[in-house]
Amino acid sequence: MTELKDVLVIKRIYDEAADDDGYRVLVDRLWPRGVSKERAHLDLWLKEIAPSPHLRTEFAHMQERFEDFRRSYQAELEQNPAVEQLLELAAAEKRVTLLYGARDPEINHARVLVEFLLGAGKTDT
Repeated sequence: MTELKDVLVIKRIYDEAADDDGYRVLVDRLWPRGVSKERAHLDLWLKEIAPSPHLRTEFAHMQERFEDFRRSYQAELEQNPAVEQLLELAAAEKRVTLLYGARDPEINHARVLVEFLLGAGKTDT
């Protein structure tokens, strides 16, 4: 049985698509600038999983706001039905690549989303 941490990966949508990306899901609410639909090679655009517009603009990708953003976004995810959709998708696919447009690979909502999904997908062993 494949573990969830081996299925879920994150990647900037500006990076080239790769054969090992598996099922590609854009997790941004807004379409990334300069990326054509053909170049994106998307299987799904799941806008509903992204942070609310208010939270996104409040965070503004500022490092000093990241911990507050993380807590607020996780609280949103607790109530978000799209979480279950992503968990079901991860259970059905060998690899699910969550695509985001932010510049910083560490300070972004996709990283928080994966951490949340890994916590939600834990089972007793």
